[in-house]
Amino acid sequence: MSVLENHKVVVIGAGPGGYAAAFRASDLGMQVTLIDPNPNPGGVCLYRGCIPSKALLHAAKIVEDAKESANIGLVFGQPNIDLDQLRNWKSSIVDKLTGGLGMLARQRKVTFIRGAAVFQDSHSVTIKKADGCEEIFAFDHAILATGSRNVQLPGVPDGVWDSAKALELPAIPGTLLIVGGGYIGLELGSVYAALGSRITVVEALPQVMTGLDRDLVSVFLKKADGLFDNIHTQTKVEYIDSAEDKYRVRLSGNQSGDKDMIFDNVLVSIGRVPNTENLDLEKTDVQLDEKGFIRVYPNRQTHDPSIYAIGDITGGPLLAHKATHEGRTAAEAIAGEKAVFEPAAIPGVVYTNPEIAWCGLTATEAKTEEKAVKVVKFPWAASGRALTMGAANGITKLIIDPASERVLGVGLAGPGAAELISEGALAIEMGALASDISRTVHPHPTLSETIMEAADVFYRTSTSVYRPRRG
Repeated sequence: MSVLENHKVVVIGAGPGGYAAAFRASDLGMQVTLIDPNPNPGGVCLYRGCIPSKALLHAAKIVEDAKESANIGLVFGQPNIDLDQLRNWKSSIVDKLTGGLGMLARQRKVTFIRGAAVFQDSHSVTIKKADGCEEIFAFDHAILATGSRNVQLPGVPDGVWDSAKALELPAIPGTLLIVGGGYIGLELGSVYAALGSRITVVEALPQVMTGLDRDLVSVFLKKADGLFDNIHTQTKVEYIDSAEDKYRVRLSGNQSGDKDMIFDNVLVSIGRVPNTENLDLEKTDVQLDEKGFIRVYPNRQTHDPSIYAIGDITGGPLLAHKATHEGRTAAEAIAGEKAVFEPAAIPGVVYTNPEIAWCGLTATEAKTEEKAVKVVKFPWAASGRALTMGAANGITKLIIDPASERVLGVGLAGPGAAELISEGALAIEMGALASDISRTVHPHPTLSETIMEAADVFYRTSTSVYRPRRG
């Protein structure tokens, strides 16, 4: 777009939202400067989050699959874990992806600066480069994409891990306490359990993975019974002290009682907070809410017309794919297009083994909102493909409006749930009816046909599940 050839855009933060915004803005003809502390684009997701964790979860799954193969007559010996090689393999994936993004930035003529930025006013920032130099940069529009960081537990001694440290694989502790029963803690707990650690999880709330439907979580918990030593809900950590190269932890709660326990290491994963400090936002008209998230309009514009914000710093689900779509929306809005971020469904995935995935309305939300819905489930015990994979405990469920028969939500628990959930997201985004899914021919035998079968259960026409008709 020639009218934007001299339009200067600065993108602060080069995670999945930031680099997507920068690349889209460049494709639309703008002059783009992308700023981030890391040597290449990628952000927390690629360097210290999504990608390294999935690499380690893949390694963990190989170990678990080898153990479980004894059930079908294939017996393997105890794995010999080369921790250095595992680290190097994980790092090579990160290097390949971040290096590729650096190349894409150069191909698009995006100026990448390693450093940090603070606002001077609504149209300029001071860039503090990694080499110590500073530069004042004037812009027409800015896109903020600085992401989020781990919540720190106050008063913990040195050496206690957060998720970033755990992903470095410093060691395989004999015993590891996971503080926080959210998806990050449980994913990392699954990794270290497969590598040989004995895992204890403590969660202050009544359920791990709070907010997810209990029947989906229960599929994971059945597996966790043999994977983790203990999962204590409604339990708090009163203090953590160093104790001769170990950690003494006082737990209190309904399940654990009040007691001291000794662990080789502790991983704290109790949530994330937005990186909205140290930007000098007070020099602009950007507004924050009571939790420190940036207030934005549907086109991702802040209350300062020249500044947009995307990703974790704007709240909502803190997900890389959400940030990516918001980044593209912001770039298109700056270009003058009628762009808004208003998805009908944003898929969420917990990459434990088995995986849990959902999108749209959950049964828990429907109950809280007193919304009339029909929840239908298809048990994977009735799926031939699931049985061949040893995944009989899996489940597929649909949340359906009984009046319109429109699909409002989809949930899955079992191997490959992360790959299957996109069909549910598409169905919700397109306003599909349960009949649309039921009449779509799915290949057999596959796990994907469990989504079709769940729709058939709604109409009482499922081939694999008998439900007598009423009346």
